[in-house]
Order: sequence, then C-alpha cells, then structure tokens
Amino acid sequence: MLIKRKEFLQIGSLATASVMMPKFLKAFESQALVPPGNKVVVVLQLSGGNDGLNTVIPVRNDIYYKLRPGLGIKMDKAATLTDEVSLHPALTAFKGLYDEGNMAILNNVGYPNPDRSHFRSMDIWHSASKSNEYWNTGWIGRYLDAQCAGCDKPTQALEVDDVLSLALKGDQANAIAVKDPKRLFGTSNEKFFKDVMKNHVHDHHDEEPVEYLYKTMAQTLSSADYIFKQSKLHPTGATYPNTDLGNGFKTIASLIYSEINTKVYYISLGSFDTHVGQDAQQSRLFTQMNDAVKAFTDDLKKNGRMNDVLLFTFSEFGRRVAQNASNGTDHGTANNMFLISGGLKQKGILNAMPDLANLNEGDLKYNVDFKDVYATILKNWLSADAGKILGGQYNTLGFV
Repeated sequence: MLIKRKEFLQIGSLATASVMMPKFLKAFESQALVPPGNKVVVVLQLSGGNDGLNTVIPVRNDIYYKLRPGLGIKMDKAATLTDEVSLHPALTAFKGLYDEGNMAILNNVGYPNPDRSHFRSMDIWHSASKSNEYWNTGWIGRYLDAQCAGCDKPTQALEVDDVLSLALKGDQANAIAVKDPKRLFGTSNEKFFKDVMKNHVHDHHDEEPVEYLYKTMAQTLSSADYIFKQSKLHPTGATYPNTDLGNGFKTIASLIYSEINTKVYYISLGSFDTHVGQDAQQSRLFTQMNDAVKAFTDDLKKNGRMNDVLLFTFSEFGRRVAQNASNGTDHGTANNMFLISGGLKQKGILNAMPDLANLNEGDLKYNVDFKDVYATILKNWLSADAGKILGGQYNTLGFV
C-alpha cells in the first residue's frame, strides 16, 4: 500500500499529539498502584512575564506607589498577609493557603545576566542553563533520563498541553503532552487511524519518515488508551472551574489518584505580557488561577494527598518597577515564586521583599538563583541527583 499525502499528514498530526520513547512507553504501561506518600511536583508556568510586584505587594513601600501612580494596588484593596505585604486582590485562595501554613513565597528569584526576550528567558528557565549557554534538553527531561537509567519501571512526567515544552525533553526520555485524555482517546479510535494501522501490519515501507510516523502513531494510540483509562479509574468527584486551567487541574488530580506513576505534571497559564492595560488582564488571569488552584488544593486535602504534592509557580521574568505610559509594565528581571504544599518545612515569606531603593537601571536585582530552587526540589522532594541533572552544584534551600 502506497501512503498518500493526505494520509501522511493525518498520521503526522496524531503522532505529534503525544511524544514519548518506545522503552519509556512500555514501562509506562506496566506500573503498580502508586500509594499515598508518592511525592509529586506540579509546575504552573505563568507565561508572558507576570508582574511580581502586583502579585506580592509591598503595601507600605512609598517607592512602589511613587513609581506606579496608576497601577499600584492600595492596601485596603489587597489581600493582607502581614503588616508589610499583601497579595493581589484576586488571589483570595492563595491568602487562605498562606494562613493555613500551606504556602511559602520566595522573592527576588532570577539568574545572572538576565535576558528580556520571552523566548530566550523561557529557554533558560526550561533548560536550567546559564544565560550564555544554549541547551536542547530540559531540567525535567534530564530528571527522567536520570530516573530511567537502567530501571524497568521509570517515573514519568506529563504536560497538560498539545505541545511538549523544552523543560520536559530529555536526551533519552521525553514527557508526554496531552491536553485532554478523553479527546486524544476519541481521536485515536477514529476508524481512519484503526484502518491505517490494520493495513500497516501487512505492509512494509522503505521510507524512514513513513515508518517513523507509523511507529509514533502506534505509540500514541497505545498511550491515549492507557492515559484515558487511568484517568477514569479514580476520577475526582470535585467540582472544578470550567476553564482550560480548571479542566487541566482536574485531569492532574484524577491522574494523581490513579495508578499512573507520574512524578511531575506541567501546566501553563497566560499571557501575562501586560504592556497595556495591565489591571484587567492580570486580574482576569489571576481569577482563573485562584479558582483552579483552590479547587485543586481543596481536592487534595479531601483525599489526603496535600502533603504529597508540591505545586510551584514561575514566570520567565518579572516586569520593570515603574509603570509605562500605557498603564502597563515592560519586561523586567527578578520575580517571586509561590510554593504550595502540606509538606513544606518552611512557610510564609521566606526572604526579604524586593529592595526598590536599590535597582539595576530600573529593574529588580535577583538574589536567589532559580536553579537553587530546582536543586532543592530535585534533591529534597524527588530524591534525585540534582548535580547530575542540572550539570553543576547549586545550593539547596530549606522549604522542603
């Protein structure tokens, strides 16, 4: 049977819906029940450069209000954490997590010689490279490589998206990208794909791209079936917001409760690139984030898994301290991170707020390298060799 161009394109479109390696898939399908106590990381990427100063607000800092006469959030509008610090008014659930002792805030996170390009800075965060290095693997992908070396039951990672991010690509193993297990399962079971695979059993192709596509599609069909069935084994009964982020967190919760041995989940929200009219855009996105994270953490508490899950947020950079002429903010440098878990060893505000009197040409100065955060999570939460995965020795912090 000669493959037709249309058929080639259709196979290719399904093949790209899920990305994995053959050995990885085989192990993926033969996991034992994952008991409570299995440590899980959930990464929430705030794409576009979230404005950290209007996220964790220095409400008694006169410089903040002087440089943001229109954008500065007043103390009586914000969600109070301490006498000095409040959260964006939309983040009421984050205040609740803080008050419960289930959240920590890390300020001034960044890296030396920061890059203000969205794409380049995101690559640096994804790969955990230095700003003058260009790597084609991600820190989570290399974690998978390290965990899968010589083992018959490797751990996995899953991104709730249609395309796999660099962070989850390794040398030997990739994570899986799937936005909706039910939709991927439905697509993979369409008659066209079943017929193609049935005919392929009796055919031989000399064209390597064609053979590769058939092989990848077979893996995708298998993973689609497996992930969907696992997500239905112990589905969460909780109600989640009917947003992409809410539905994504609902999928993650159902898979945490299932037999799937996934240690890292990755999900994104954006865009936080608020050059113009920041108030409305950030408030809209924070409302989505707040409601989805509240549903997710309430669900984890109800099911006794809050201590097993570490959720953290990051953005590729923060914004400049002064607002611009369009009631927005431009690309900056250092930023804050939320760390959410019932298993935190340190809680609350972990370090000093940004020093607005000591800026670098209008930008915040970082004093925590984000790779120290990764090293802490890899070593203390996932029990992995952080030095090997990150390609160097970094400090570990005390939050887990």
